Amino acid sequence: MSWLDVSLILLAGLWAGTINAVVGSGTLVTFPVLVALGYSPLAATVSNGIGLVAGGVSGAWGYRRELRGQGRRLAMLLPASIIGGALGAVLLLQLPESSFETIVPVLLVIALVLVVVQPRLQARLRRRAEARAAALGAEGGPVRASRWLLGTTMLATFLIGVYGGYFTAAQGVMLVAVLGSLLDETLQRVNGLKNVLTLVVNVVSAAFYIVFGYDQIDWLVVALIAASSLVGGAVGARYGRRLPPNALRAAIVVLGLVALTRILGSQAGWW
Repeated sequence: MSWLDVSLILLAGLWAGTINAVVGSGTLVTFPVLVALGYSPLAATVSNGIGLVAGGVSGAWGYRRELRGQGRRLAMLLPASIIGGALGAVLLLQLPESSFETIVPVLLVIALVLVVVQPRLQARLRRRAEARAAALGAEGGPVRASRWLLGTTMLATFLIGVYGGYFTAAQGVMLVAVLGSLLDETLQRVNGLKNVLTLVVNVVSAAFYIVFGYDQIDWLVVALIAASSLVGGAVGARYGRRLPPNALRAAIVVLGLVALTRILGSQAGWW
């Protein structure tokens, strides 16, 4: 690995850790860089997933103030993330690599679309959740409404965990959009919750990768991303809220399109 490659991976890890703490979708920075450097999509996903755990730890720690009073909520949602992350990791490692390489362009497109439409999606989901909760409250009282919201939140957390265990890109964006629409909380407190849940999914999937997908791991890449994302997570938790959201989204979309072009070009035999 050249010094240029090392520098690019370090910068990507730093950036990914920063934006993961703020909004999510950091994999759409590191994954395209690794693919552009010649790593297969599967090796890039596995190595990146393990490396970004460190950034998830510093990001979650940086948002510890926003987590105060959410212990009970975390206790209810963590099992959904754990089971979902494990299932997603099993699917990644058990399905043929050719299947992953076929699916990953579709997942990349979905992730990029979610990044672009996140503000509108979040607003629309919140309006629908409020209308549903109000209707249930009128028919069956607040208890029935709260049960519906809890069940919906747990199911959404599980499904996003499956996605995150299989392909980590934009799982944070999904969680912020869904949890922000279903929970009566400020965006910063939702973001703190998101940081813990995505960290749990990444830890669970990383454990599966290490045990069952050892041959796909590039440990130098893991070390570089871990070191730089650890710093990035702390930076994001402290200063990342000041970053312009539109600028972040634009950069993420550009990098995602680079990765998409690279993968499709490789499959077509262009390089």
